Amino acid sequence: MKRLVVFFLCMLASMNAVAQKDFGGAVRFDRTVYDFGKVNIKDGAVSCSFKVTNIGNEKLNILAATTTCSCTKVQWTKEDIAPGDGGVVEVSYSNDEGPYPFDKPIMVYLSCLERPVVLHIKGISYKGKK
Repeated sequence: MKRLVVFFLCMLASMNAVAQKDFGGAVRFDRTVYDFGKVNIKDGAVSCSFKVTNIGNEKLNILAATTTCSCTKVQWTKEDIAPGDGGVVEVSYSNDEGPYPFDKPIMVYLSCLERPVVLHIKGISYKGKK
């Protein structure tokens, strides 16, 4: 019984970590995970955006955004983001690596944080008729 209770407490704690959208009291993302669901390889590249809002009192800069493979490209707002204003991180996944589930991290480096915020895109690529 104790193990079951500990298991459920760990699951609850991990759900809170995944749901986090505010970081350091300075920046808020509209989401940290974008799920494309099922995508046909024949449909080609897929894209999504993550909105960034400056909830702090100082200007905010997105210093860089990096990915772990060449199948994922990222662009971001390069200008200063004033308090209360927003920017965007745009991500494109080539969807040409074969049929399988994918989960690609994007590390976003911000002027207000010591560590990057890690965003994820995920889905299932499949090969089939349209």
